[in-house]
Amino acid sequence: FAGLSLYFEDGHDDLDDFGFDDYGSECDGIRITAFLDAGQDNLTPLGRLEKYAFSENVFNRQIVARGLLDVLREFSDNENDFISVMETVARMSEDGEPTVRAELMEQVPNIAMFLHESQPNFPAAFSRYLVPIVVRYLTDPNNQVRKTSQAALLVLLEQGLICKGDMETKVCPVLLDLTEPSSDDDYKIEAVAIMCKLVTMLSKDTVEHLLLLRFCELCSDARLFQVRKVCAANFGEFCSIVGQDATEKLLMSKFFDLCSDSLWGIRKACAECFMIVSNSTSPGVRRTKLSPLFISLISDQSRWVRQAAFQSLGRFISTFANPSSTGLYFKEDGTLLEVPRCPFDRLGLGEIKGALWLALCCRDSPLSIESSMLQERNNNPPTNNEETEQTDENFNSFHYWRPPLPDISEELEMLKDQVPLQNQAAGIKEGEKEEMVVLEDGEIEAKEEMTMNLCLCLSFRMCLPAQVQVLSAALKAAQQERESEDTEGQSESQPPEDGNGEPDEEFSQNGGTAEEEQTPNEPPQQTTDSAPIEELKETENVIPQQLLDQYLSMTDPARAQTVDTEIAKHCAFSLPGVALTLGQQNWHCLKDTYETLATDVQWKVRRTLAFSIHELAVILGDQLTAADLVPIFNGFLKDLDEVRIGVLKHLYDFLKLLHAEKRREYLYQLQEFMVTDNSRNWRFRYELAEQLILIIELYSHYDVYDYLRQIALTLCSDKVSEVRWISYKLVVEILQKMYACGAHDLGLNFINELIVRFCHCPKWVGRQAFAFICQAIVEEDCMPMDQFAQHLLPSLLSLSSDPVANVRVLVAKALRQSVMEKAYFKEPGSAYSDELEETVMALQADKDRDVRFFASQDPNMALMDTAALI
Repeated sequence: FAGLSLYFEDGHDDLDDFGFDDYGSECDGIRITAFLDAGQDNLTPLGRLEKYAFSENVFNRQIVARGLLDVLREFSDNENDFISVMETVARMSEDGEPTVRAELMEQVPNIAMFLHESQPNFPAAFSRYLVPIVVRYLTDPNNQVRKTSQAALLVLLEQGLICKGDMETKVCPVLLDLTEPSSDDDYKIEAVAIMCKLVTMLSKDTVEHLLLLRFCELCSDARLFQVRKVCAANFGEFCSIVGQDATEKLLMSKFFDLCSDSLWGIRKACAECFMIVSNSTSPGVRRTKLSPLFISLISDQSRWVRQAAFQSLGRFISTFANPSSTGLYFKEDGTLLEVPRCPFDRLGLGEIKGALWLALCCRDSPLSIESSMLQERNNNPPTNNEETEQTDENFNSFHYWRPPLPDISEELEMLKDQVPLQNQAAGIKEGEKEEMVVLEDGEIEAKEEMTMNLCLCLSFRMCLPAQVQVLSAALKAAQQERESEDTEGQSESQPPEDGNGEPDEEFSQNGGTAEEEQTPNEPPQQTTDSAPIEELKETENVIPQQLLDQYLSMTDPARAQTVDTEIAKHCAFSLPGVALTLGQQNWHCLKDTYETLATDVQWKVRRTLAFSIHELAVILGDQLTAADLVPIFNGFLKDLDEVRIGVLKHLYDFLKLLHAEKRREYLYQLQEFMVTDNSRNWRFRYELAEQLILIIELYSHYDVYDYLRQIALTLCSDKVSEVRWISYKLVVEILQKMYACGAHDLGLNFINELIVRFCHCPKWVGRQAFAFICQAIVEEDCMPMDQFAQHLLPSLLSLSSDPVANVRVLVAKALRQSVMEKAYFKEPGSAYSDELEETVMALQADKDRDVRFFASQDPNMALMDTAALI
């Protein structure tokens, strides 16, 4: 554009023969703002900008639009000039040529970021000049301009450059106008799409007050199926933003309509977002309404809908997981986290009941407990009502499983009058107490229930919300255990129950009514297959049986033929979530399915299981892992490399879950990872070295020396440099293990082996590796410095005269940046200080420039990566 600038200065405005295609990619390397340079027109830079910004030639205006960011940079120092430029931009936005408007809009995000970083008055300037352009272009008649404006708007929102006020007063009103029933079809479809993309970047209040009702109307748009399809695809985002209350009151009916839409593409979109919608509802709605709705999708007449439903089935089942009983839950990104538990979790059910009775019937009466709670509330006054309301709005039933407990002030007042009766009941013998339960029509039982409810309410104030749910589950289970024991005394023929109360608790929390909760406690009829019936009830209380049956059928070959050829892979992918939901006690429901998947003929299915077996081990615990997962894990170790890499990447995570005896058995098999189907698969060996660095802590120093040492030394001689360099770090970790455990003899043996194998290696890469290992040993403090000076330093110094410059470079770096910085070698009269100084001086005079550089540079400088010298 230097030539173009001269062309401009000669007074030529007719550039009709020039175009963007004539310059191609060369435009990127030429200063676009060259037209601002002084010429023969005697105009100021601002005058020249004005001239070309409103030139009759379209190409001139395009060049100005493309170079606006550079123009602003040149005029940003002067506020008046800056305002003039911004006003020029505002006038240019009204250009009648669509290509000019599109060029201008492409620069808006870059201009906004520049203003944000450099202009103190950015909010005012951006809101006054740029936001109106973006909003106006949303209704531009040219399709390219509209698309560019929509993309720019999303970028501005992602960067947080548009304030809430502008969104509510400028952007959202335009979107609402464009989505009116009378709006043009093309504009309406585009506006719906951009509105759905914006919702995840807006606040909950903005979405609820401005967009929610319009979104509900759009979900029922009978004329444009494209609108309904966009709404269905983004339905989950709306639900997650507005929360449970608005989802169930306003959105749920619309979701049912979309799931039964006449177009299969809309029903498919609903199936794909089912998990997010489920997470935004209460357990009761999830069980009684969403579950039957999902069954209808999974049996849809369209294969594509069924395919999407089966892919979402495992994720939907995982939303039934109860953290209070499993102790674990999956985040939306798939991370497995543990729910914090309160100290009561460590007690048995009987111990919990005893602890609660002891707390109320001895010294600490309810009055004293209440007074202490009041004192605590006085010391820590509650927040205002607005903050409380905000907390309730952010409440997530998926994490905490039940709504906050109600106010118990009235119950406390009632309990004050019952203190003498409770103290009297505390002195009743156990046998007499059981008799009184029968003779007094459950009076003592009612008091005990009220006491437990009180303890639960008091604990709610003392524990974190997540902890309270666990305590609540334990208390209800304790009460149900006592009721079942009383029932057993009345009928000797009744089959024994589990006694843990978990099925009742889970059923209750998943939406069962009070009458339904009592159903499992009723004496069942005597049948020969009573145990399977109990198992069925147990799983039914966790998730609807129909969902579980459909999930278990995903391994059926017929499903692959009629639904999806990769349905087994989707089953394997979601299995940890399903296992988490069912819990350890129901693992038997999934065991056969897991074994079937583990032997699937498709290696992708086995690979999926291999990558998640460590997560499943966390869910099942050590006993089930040893019994059911270890055999499958052993099979994966002998599988294809594509499967083995899954267990290798999480080898440490799995082994640390095993008992020491079982874990030690794998020491003999680690060597097998050195053999791969393809010797060029160097990343496999690299991953092995990384895992061994972690695994070192799981074994004794004797095992590390006997088994891991040889693997490490072999990897250090790998043909691929990346594998060698990570293996050098493994060698350092092994040496650190020896000295940390006090096994100095083993450490010295290992050092001698390193000297023989690397320092005296005929290949220069081995000698270079020795220098790197010595530097890492010093930096990591793997061993006492006197031991290093005695056993390793002489060999390191001997390499300072190595014939290969790359070796001398690492020697210089090790000495200058690491060894000489240790206090041990700086002490006056050190036996090695003179020798070190002489060696470094010799390296500073080396014939190789890189050697001189590293021998002379400041130790804190790291101007060159060591790996680049290989």
